Amino acid sequence: QVQLVESGGGLVQSGGSLRLSCTASTSVFSFKKVAWYRQAPGKERELVASLTAGGSTDYVAHVQGRFTISKDRTKSWYLEMNNLAPEDTAVYICAAAMGSVALWGQGTQVTVSS
Repeated sequence: QVQLVESGGGLVQSGGSLRLSCTASTSVFSFKKVAWYRQAPGKERELVASLTAGGSTDYVAHVQGRFTISKDRTKSWYLEMNNLAPEDTAVYICAAAMGSVALWGQGTQVTVSS
């Protein structure tokens, strides 16, 4: 089965930056869309950013201009996060759409301190 593994989470101060990585067990070209979600305690899972095979990106309004999603030509995609705030604290989960199947990573914790 295809597996997704996240890395790059950690503790960062407010205003700092962090880059998350997601690596799949198959080629990124297998996916019609890759994405990043996040979930904070007591809140529903939220779609943060997505990137289609055609290169189109979408961001949730409150990260627009601060976060950037990208992918390489092998098996990985990334979420670059800048000017982080405590409100960004959450478990970040990578995802991909492969045909009609949705694939999910296990999540990586991002904590932003004041």
